[in-house]
Amino acid sequence: MSDSQKIDNLLHEERQFPPSPEFQSNAIAGPELYEQASADRLGFWATQSRELLHWHTPFTEVLDWSNPPFARWFADGHLNVSYNCLDRHVLEGRGDRVALHFEGEPGDSASLTYAELTAEVKKAANLLTSLGVKQGDRVIIYMPLIPEAVVAMLAVARLGAIHSVVFGGFSAESLRARIDDAEASMVITADGGNRKGSVFALKGAVDQALADGDTSVKNVLVVKRGGNDVDWVEGRDLWWHDEMAPMVADHEAEAFEAENPLFILYTSGTTGKPKGILHTSGGYLTQAAFTHKNVFDLHPETDVYWCTADIGWITGHSYVVYGPLANGATQVIYEGTPDTPHPGRWWEIIEKYGVTIFYTAPTAIRTFMKLGREIPQKFNLSSLRVLGTVGEPINPEAWMWYREVIGANTTPIVDTWWQTETGAIMISALPGVTATKPGSAQVPIPGISVAVLTEDGQPVGSDAGGLLVVTEPWPSMLRGIWGDEERFKETYWSMFGSKYFAGDGAHLDKDHDVWLLGRVDDVMNISGHRLSTMEIESALVSHPMTAEAAVVGATDDTTGQAVVAFVILKSRFAGTLSDEEVTTQLREWVAQQIGAIAKPRTVFVVAELPKTRSGKIMRRLLRDIAEGREVGDTTTLTDTSVIRVISDGLK
Repeated sequence: MSDSQKIDNLLHEERQFPPSPEFQSNAIAGPELYEQASADRLGFWATQSRELLHWHTPFTEVLDWSNPPFARWFADGHLNVSYNCLDRHVLEGRGDRVALHFEGEPGDSASLTYAELTAEVKKAANLLTSLGVKQGDRVIIYMPLIPEAVVAMLAVARLGAIHSVVFGGFSAESLRARIDDAEASMVITADGGNRKGSVFALKGAVDQALADGDTSVKNVLVVKRGGNDVDWVEGRDLWWHDEMAPMVADHEAEAFEAENPLFILYTSGTTGKPKGILHTSGGYLTQAAFTHKNVFDLHPETDVYWCTADIGWITGHSYVVYGPLANGATQVIYEGTPDTPHPGRWWEIIEKYGVTIFYTAPTAIRTFMKLGREIPQKFNLSSLRVLGTVGEPINPEAWMWYREVIGANTTPIVDTWWQTETGAIMISALPGVTATKPGSAQVPIPGISVAVLTEDGQPVGSDAGGLLVVTEPWPSMLRGIWGDEERFKETYWSMFGSKYFAGDGAHLDKDHDVWLLGRVDDVMNISGHRLSTMEIESALVSHPMTAEAAVVGATDDTTGQAVVAFVILKSRFAGTLSDEEVTTQLREWVAQQIGAIAKPRTVFVVAELPKTRSGKIMRRLLRDIAEGREVGDTTTLTDTSVIRVISDGLK
């Protein structure tokens, strides 16, 4: 095996936090899950599916992998996803349990029980049927995070139709591309939603997307939320509440094949034609429910769960809608931003509802670190018993801050790795089993098989880095790219044949725990060493004055590539040192933490970093800046002005 194909890992983390005996004694998941899955992987998933879901027609075949990479899970079984998330809980006597605690950004709130949510979804299913929606039709959902968004998703699923949720922050142009690709017959939207203290319009973007009239869309259903003025197209546009009023809460859920498509979710940041990731029903719901129950140690009778993701992302699909509701959980959904009307809003909500399980992104945690621990310390967070992270690798210092400040130094943290494409969590600690390590995703969940390989497909062994692949099919795997089988094969399966590879690097430590290194595109070649941006960013953020950091490799005549760092200072350090002093301190710090090889050539102090609307740093744009190129496509950024500010500041 060639050393040149490995990704070097130079940071070493020795801290470990085993679960407390008290937590272990009451934990949902124990080590026996790994043993059962190892003994009979397919039998394990069959058992989980039968125990977690209601099958109208039981399946007899677990996996059909006769035509890779197209998997069929539980294919001869029939079920209804909406029935599994709603009706059965009511029928089994859990109708009075709260399903959703809704908190609006302006401070309005509402709680819906499972009985109430079921009734709303039945009415919505009748409404969609009256408008001609049937099995296989595509419906675009473009909404703020309000109860009606959840109702819309479950109503579409109930009819065997296919939803495609488009995040409310996307432009009319992005929306139009997704409508066209899916050939959607309906759009469900709102007049507007609340964000950062004001109303952002949504209906106007839908109008703009459909402006030329050449569209497959027949109806636009509009929820009244923002109270903003909207234009109206008679015959096409309908007010949600007016249309729902005459509908009856009586609707029998039809069972569909397990492989009936459930949703298309378009990945953000792609150029050219959007990439519609297709998920189906039975396998997806099985793994979403299994991971939600076991990774978060869910006790549905007593827990209050909160995942902060928007439904426009896969995390919102799997861990706001389908996983929690399939498990009969009580959860919080919040419409707004973490800093509106004050920077402690999230902690206020945790205190208000007694949230016990909290799942958020490392980006959010680092933002709170920047603001300082005194803000969360004003609130009572003692209800929290499990913390989770999602979206990108978390650096050890942010992990420790999360544990100490939010988790009172006791709460287990589950750092989860998965993707839009995988559908559900693939690598994570189990909080009652795993001795957690700050920054490590740990091990594959029971029933999942992964490996870290060199580019020629050889295992890297322990204490080495390479390419992360999934070696066996899994229940919630993507079933294709909508309308483009060849692109699906080329994108995910061309590198290692029957093994799935989606572009992430990882290393295995001496215990064979997995450490994510970010996208392979972000690996730099410095004087013959392949270094991950994530490790250098972790080193930078471990310095007391750094809140956030992004690292890119810029072309260098001497070393091939040189490390260029962009850092945000914690508020109490901002303005106290000159840029030269900051640069000197941080360069030396990285040399101490990792080695001289990783020392940044240049450190730029910036106020913000360019992030997509899902919170990921767009290093491609920073690379353009570092190399003095014209900055590329910025349409997926939360704030496009950030790039201009950075560029101007560096001139």
